Amino acid sequence: MSAPEYPTVFCIGNPLLDIQVNNAEQYLEKYGLKSNDAILAEEKHMPIYDEIVKGEVTYVAGGAAQNAARAAAYVLPPKHVVYVGAVGKDDLAEQLRAANDKEGVQSAYQVTEGAQTGACAVLLTGHDRSLVTTLRAAETFSQDHLQKPEIKVLLDHAKYFYIGGFFLTHGIDSAVEIAKHASHRGKVVTVNLSAPFIPQFFKVQLDQLLPYVDIVIGNESEAAAYATAQGMADSSIGQIASAIANLPKANASRPRLVLITQGANATLVASSSPSSPESAAIKANLTNSDPNPKTFPVPKLSDDQIVDTNGAGDMFAGGFLGALALGKTLDVCVETGHKLGQMCVSQVGPTLKYPKENVLCQ
Repeated sequence: MSAPEYPTVFCIGNPLLDIQVNNAEQYLEKYGLKSNDAILAEEKHMPIYDEIVKGEVTYVAGGAAQNAARAAAYVLPPKHVVYVGAVGKDDLAEQLRAANDKEGVQSAYQVTEGAQTGACAVLLTGHDRSLVTTLRAAETFSQDHLQKPEIKVLLDHAKYFYIGGFFLTHGIDSAVEIAKHASHRGKVVTVNLSAPFIPQFFKVQLDQLLPYVDIVIGNESEAAAYATAQGMADSSIGQIASAIANLPKANASRPRLVLITQGANATLVASSSPSSPESAAIKANLTNSDPNPKTFPVPKLSDDQIVDTNGAGDMFAGGFLGALALGKTLDVCVETGHKLGQMCVSQVGPTLKYPKENVLCQ
């Protein structure tokens, strides 16, 4: 594929700079945090950002949807992916732009004067990571930004849309506007559940968005949180995935796919019952002979191959989306996601290997 005049994939989320610290058990205890969790910082957590930088830290361009955008760009040719979100006018934003430029992602930030770019404290303990996010400028994102001519043309030309679940905490109106725009034009809309607290505490916002969503991605903890919020606490992962897949959908001609990752265990993909035989194969290559949900084993890694799990789920999502934008089958899309997720855990932070490796199996 040659470089397009406009991007193929449009991603929106909360741009953040990750501040990573190893052997962070002391911070978990001091701030009452779980070893494998993701939360929005409360007032009591705010001192952590100044405290951790007094020691040895690593700065990595982050934000879950921005990680996914960079992963999709790893699969696609340069400039096929654009990322939208709000940043401040500061050095942190420049670091994020530089990372996007390096990895072939177009930055289409809203710049909020007088606000700091968001940050995430990434507390690493063994193979676990605890994420504590302060959104800062990210939560100032304005729906008006989508009406700017330079952004509107991107919306009009993109074919695949990715909405980070964290964005729903403050940007639900913008998310629904994007999803409706895409769904009504038969384009593909993906949302990532992102963290257990999204389906738990932002259930209303998620329910607003889901009718316009074609692909839902999450992990087993997020699926369990969704089930609890919906009164399905005793359901299996497969039952939860199928329930989400079969929720009402605005564009009934395209089946909804629900992908649930389970770390080193198998990934499950459930599909809604298509309204027509033709729709069953749209970008998914599902056949009547496939089980539903379908199970995709994850290649095993040894403990010494796992360095840092931060961002692995985002890299899976981006790899899946990038392969999907290339018209690949469901099997290839999932395998590509697995490869990028495993590439991510073999390094520090949500990063990928350069020069690029061929991660498409066919």
